[in-house]
Amino acid sequence: MFGLFKKKSEIEKLEIKYRKLLEEAHRLSTSNRSLSDEKSYEANEVLKEIDKLKAEKGGK
Repeated sequence: MFGLFKKKSEIEKLEIKYRKLLEEAHRLSTSNRSLSDEKSYEANEVLKEIDKLKAEKGGK
């Protein structure tokens, strides 16, 4: 219940963005392959950012 008002961390926000990009890439894969590839690339960049933030957080 108290989690409802908790602000999301930067990592959580990026994970949501990553999930949405992957879903969109999958949906587009049947109709527009180049746009699907672009979304997959964006998702991969977001994943790199997530990994970087997790490494920084773990290193502290």
